[in-house]
Amino acid sequence: MKRFNVYGIGHALVDMEFQVEDAFLMQAGLQKGSMTLVDEAQQQQLLLQLAGKKCHRACGGSAANTLIGLAQFGGRGFYSCQVAQDESGDFFAQALRADGVENQLDLPRPAGTTGRCLVFITPDAERTMCTHLGISEQFSTSQLSAPVLAQAEYLYIEGYLVSSPSGREATVAAARMARQQGVKIALTFSDTSMITYFRPGLEAITAQGVDLLFCNESEAMAFTGCQTLVQAQKVLAEQAELVGLTLGAQGAAIAYRGEWLHIPGIAVQAIDSNGAGDLFAGALLYGLTNGMTLPQAGQLACRASALLVTQAGARLKADQARTILHQQEQSS
Repeated sequence: MKRFNVYGIGHALVDMEFQVEDAFLMQAGLQKGSMTLVDEAQQQQLLLQLAGKKCHRACGGSAANTLIGLAQFGGRGFYSCQVAQDESGDFFAQALRADGVENQLDLPRPAGTTGRCLVFITPDAERTMCTHLGISEQFSTSQLSAPVLAQAEYLYIEGYLVSSPSGREATVAAARMARQQGVKIALTFSDTSMITYFRPGLEAITAQGVDLLFCNESEAMAFTGCQTLVQAQKVLAEQAELVGLTLGAQGAAIAYRGEWLHIPGIAVQAIDSNGAGDLFAGALLYGLTNGMTLPQAGQLACRASALLVTQAGARLKADQARTILHQQEQSS
């Protein structure tokens, strides 16, 4: 048995989540439901406008959320990322370790500014993100560990990495390492903005051969250029042996070698969709690497995401994850 279920790479960001009205997004010029990259000064200006508002802070970034979700179910994950020698970097490193994800952040860290992501939740539960990558933008092949990767069942690549030249280089290098070492490759598109502005970077990864692809409906349509979801599913099934397509309240569709399986959604009152796709990926990866069938893993992922959107924050509590896992085992 390998030491890790998943070796992940991605941006290390301290998430700062706020409840806002749609008018705030319009005033700030932010596209609702998407991720916008900004510089530190622009982000600081937004924080000044939010002075006095309640803020929930957590170690985050898409892949970090996925690996923490995996760990909460009992999975074993390692995360390679980049934070600075500052207070936010200390917070991130301590929180990630406390959440059960191994990492290399106990090594000397460079000077600079740790990345932050402002997450705005509107009354309809939609999340809109405004990100300053900070030193995470410098993530490169230097942060990769071939010996650790060789001990994992899956390499998990966060699509946001393709937004920087060094990140793009690192994703392709990691995929090549994985292929050489017999490690399966999982990729998440992360956001439609990555497809719109950095598509060549994503295609450089898929050219290495992807075993498991994660995306939501809008990302599926953007990547394939299809007019209908049915058409998009046919194209996606050609991109990877296994595809996890999240459909919001409608649940998810999972393809294995071109055959699609629909996992029904669970009716809930959603208040915050931040991190739902990340947790779906973490739960599905847990199931696939811990003896579950594909339908069982898909059901676990949908159960977890459905509960997550009923509360604030990008992840479940550890006891909630254990309860969901027990419910899944009882129903199987």
